Amino acid sequence: MAMRQRDASIRTLLDDLVSDGRILDEMVEVARSRSPEVARLPHLESRRHIQTLLSTAVTALDRLGELGDRDFAQAARLGAERAAQGVPIGALLYGVQACRSRALEIVVSHGRAAGIPDEALLEAVLDVDRYAATLERHVIEGYRAAERRLGRGHREARSRMLRRLLLGEHGGVPPHELNRFGLRADGRYHCVLAELGDVTRISPVEQSLSALGAVVGTVDGRLAALAPRLPPPIALGRTVPAVAAPARPLTEIRAVYGLCVTALRTAVRCGLAGLHDVVDLAAETALTAQPLLAELLRDALLDALRPGDDFHRELVATALGYLDHGLRLDQTATALHVHPNTVRYRLRRLHEITGIPALGGEPGERPGVLETTRLWWALRTWLGLAHRPDRTGE
Repeated sequence: MAMRQRDASIRTLLDDLVSDGRILDEMVEVARSRSPEVARLPHLESRRHIQTLLSTAVTALDRLGELGDRDFAQAARLGAERAAQGVPIGALLYGVQACRSRALEIVVSHGRAAGIPDEALLEAVLDVDRYAATLERHVIEGYRAAERRLGRGHREARSRMLRRLLLGEHGGVPPHELNRFGLRADGRYHCVLAELGDVTRISPVEQSLSALGAVVGTVDGRLAALAPRLPPPIALGRTVPAVAAPARPLTEIRAVYGLCVTALRTAVRCGLAGLHDVVDLAAETALTAQPLLAELLRDALLDALRPGDDFHRELVATALGYLDHGLRLDQTATALHVHPNTVRYRLRRLHEITGIPALGGEPGERPGVLETTRLWWALRTWLGLAHRPDRTGE
């Protein structure tokens, strides 16, 4: 019997649970805690998948006896993406099953708190569990289909070798195995990382990089490559966030990989597309690695500002634009579509409210390099805080 015919309160309960961001975050953390391989994937990607699957489930439960393969397309897509990202099937299922168990617990606890009769609640839990079992089967089928499509054997061997080199899994890689994949123990290689997201992009990018002599695979859900020469941006696509490090010996490549991961996260956070040299992102990457210090600096310099105040956000955005445009009033004004005098006024008001060094004055009156760096960092951190929905209106 369809759920809407049995008890509308159950549908209301499930709709409320799916729209609750706290429950969604809890489900993500449950999956990540049960599977280290899943935990290495970007948090937002896992959250997006779980949210889509839960929303689809609530809609599908209304017609549980009439479901077909098209109703589980998102589950099959999840399996395919995890296969392309090199996540072992066992690790994927650990995460899926952990979410399944936690979802049932949440339905029961919230249903009882809402006063739903146990009989109706039991029927709903059984329906949810039957749907989850079918969903799990389609995840596996999507995974296996992607394995066959991607030529899994050799590809997985490359990814395993790269994980050993870049993550230090199972010790080092002996020279004869490096030679098998076209690497030399005494060679120097560019570490290249890309956040592809869409599984359909992986194979074309792999082929482009392989044609340049790179060894390509997936590590922690990202496309990773060791290339003897720097690939042209077109090899990865103009819209793909990607970073590359200067060529270094394999003895240093694990440390370089860690740096590339941080740089790639920085590029994604800044909305940067295309291939970027980690050297060009050095400042942003170094600052991103110190979130607590950023908060301390923000609070020390800009505590008088209110994140919910539109005028204060305007002042900070103007000051940040001024610093980003090389302390040029004319260029800042052009970028913000205001008069230079407006920029000058906002900089003065920011100085009066916060007491930070005055900007916009004569060259001899401007803060030095270190002071400017601290101020730039504090402004960026504060502006990120002001854009968080849970802090607006403070």
